Order: sequence, then C-alpha cells, then structure tokens
Amino acid sequence: MQKMIKAICVGGLFLFSGAALLQSCKSNDAADPNQQGKYVMPDSLFRTLKIDTVTKCPLVNTITLTGQVAFNDDKVAKLYPMVSGTIQGINVMLGDYVNAGQQLGVIRSSEMAGYSNDLVNAQTNLSVAKKNLDATQDMLSSGLASQKDLLSAQASYAQAQSELNRVNSVLKINGGSTQGDYVVKSPISGFVVEKFVTNDMAIRSDNGTNLFTISDLSNVWIMANVYESNIANVHLGDSVTVTTLSYPDKIFKGKIDKILNVLDPTNKVMKVRVVLPNPGYLLKPEMFASVTITNQENERALCIPSQALIFDNSQYYVLVYKSNTDIEIKPVRIINTVGNKTFISTGIDEGDIIIGSQAVLIYQALNA
Repeated sequence: MQKMIKAICVGGLFLFSGAALLQSCKSNDAADPNQQGKYVMPDSLFRTLKIDTVTKCPLVNTITLTGQVAFNDDKVAKLYPMVSGTIQGINVMLGDYVNAGQQLGVIRSSEMAGYSNDLVNAQTNLSVAKKNLDATQDMLSSGLASQKDLLSAQASYAQAQSELNRVNSVLKINGGSTQGDYVVKSPISGFVVEKFVTNDMAIRSDNGTNLFTISDLSNVWIMANVYESNIANVHLGDSVTVTTLSYPDKIFKGKIDKILNVLDPTNKVMKVRVVLPNPGYLLKPEMFASVTITNQENERALCIPSQALIFDNSQYYVLVYKSNTDIEIKPVRIINTVGNKTFISTGIDEGDIIIGSQAVLIYQALNA
C-alpha cells in the first residue's frame, strides 16, 4: 500500500513538472510574435529609397497674388481718324497679324482733296516767286530795278517756299496722298486687338473713338493685386513665377519691374507690374494669372525635400531613419513650401536622416 502511494506521488510530481514546462514553452511562444510584429524594412526596398539629411537653408518666403495679363502699353498703337470721310478697303479682322506700314483701310475725304489743292497752289506760287526773283535780279543788273525791289522779290520767294514746306508737312501728317485719300497704315507690327470700323462707315476727325488698336504681343504685362497686409513683403526686383488656367503645367518666370504706389479706392489693392516675354503668343490679354512672389529672408531654417512630407489627420509627419528596424514617425510644423523644398520650424533636428521617397508607403506599413 505504501509503495502504491509513493508511486502516485512520484507520478504526480512528473505530471506537475511537465505542465509547468509546457506552460513555460507557451509563454516563450507568445513572446516571439510580438517581437516578429515590429516593422523591418526589406533590403530590397531600402535600396530603392532616397535618403536625405535635414539641413539649414536660407529661409525663403512666398506670397501668391491674383493678376491679369495686359498689353504692354509701350508697344501698343491706337489709330485715330486724322480726317473726316468714308472709310473703305478694310481687309483685316480682329486678331489678324499685320506688319508695320501695312494698309488697313482708305478714307475718302474732302479734307484730303483740300490738302492736295493747297499743295498745287503752293507749288505754283513758288514757281511764280522764283521767276519774279530771277527777273528782278536781271533788271537790277541792267539798272532797271532797285535793291529794294530785289529784297521784296527775295522775301516773296522765301514766303512761297515756306508755304510749300508747310503744305507738304500737313500732307505728310495726313498720309501723304495727293489723290484725295487718307491711307490708314499700321505704324508697328503686331495683332489687331481692337477694331471699331467697317467698310463704308462715315467717320469724323473730332470723334474720340479709335479706328484700330495694334499691339505687339511678343512681351506682355502681368498686373498683380497686392493687398495691404502684403505690401511690406513686396519689393522691386523680387522674382516671381506666373501660372494661368490655360497652361496649368507651364511656369512663366519674371521679376517685379514696377510698383504702383497707390491703392485702388474700390478694391483697396496696390498694383505691381511684371514684364514677361511671350514666345508663341501663349499669353493673351485679359487672361487671369496666379503670381507667386519669392523673396529670401536674412535668416536660416531647417529644410527638407517636399517629397519627404506626409500629411495625415491634419498633421504633417516625416520618417526619421536610424536602421531598417528603427524608423520613427515624427510630427513636424512647417513654415512654408517653396517648390520642392519645405521649411520646418519644429519636430526634427539638423542632421537627422529622413526618408525622402516612398514615405507614404512606409508610413502606412509602420501604422499597420
């Protein structure tokens, strides 16, 4: 009986020991999955990443303004009627390109006929005055005329010459035609951007409406609106980039070349002007434009590539890399973004190594 009890006790001891060992093994097995659940970046992925270092850069501020494409007023010609009459021979349309000196129309005018008649009279009077002067000089040589007669003939000749010069000048100002027509010509090469006349239309010289407006669109003005809160941050010579709705992927670069130091009384904005070259005539007057002004401050700030930023839940983050098994998500506060560079105020330190590509993919894996 005692042997049986001893055997049971020994068996129970082995059973308890086995249970304890089994429990110990289960505890160890439970710890391993926690260790294996930590994100480990594969070497194949790491080799494709762009790794950057947080550095300090000169701080650059940007201001975005609304603007509009306008004519370059220095290269615009408005053509007004110099004489009254009926216009004919118009063969250009709005938007046509014309060359300097090209005929745009012809005005049949009684005034031009009068100028032509004045020219004939002035030429005749000069011819008569010249013959009188020659005759007086011959008579003076023969003693049949006095010095006073010669001076009078010379004065008449000079007056006739002056009158002919005046008539020629008037005729030249009015086109120079002696056929009673005023020929409307383009003074510059450019596009017909305004046209207020049609064939057989009666026009008057005292009318303030122009006939045509010709503009050379090889360069244009961008007139941007600066609100009062931004006036102190806008300077002559600041670099700008201009984008339009028509060409959202195309950036036009220029500088502020004039500041109009007055405020519009209605909109309370100050105008600034940017002159832009216009190859291919892509920019059309009256287009809306977005103008971004960039100026460099006299201070430095932490900067990172914009591709390294992650935006989630109304917060910006970057991934600080230490090793394939140690990648930390850090919230940051940005100052501003200029192109592919972002300036940071807090959240990271100079010299931190950050992941500069595929950051969103790794961020999602870390949060999985």
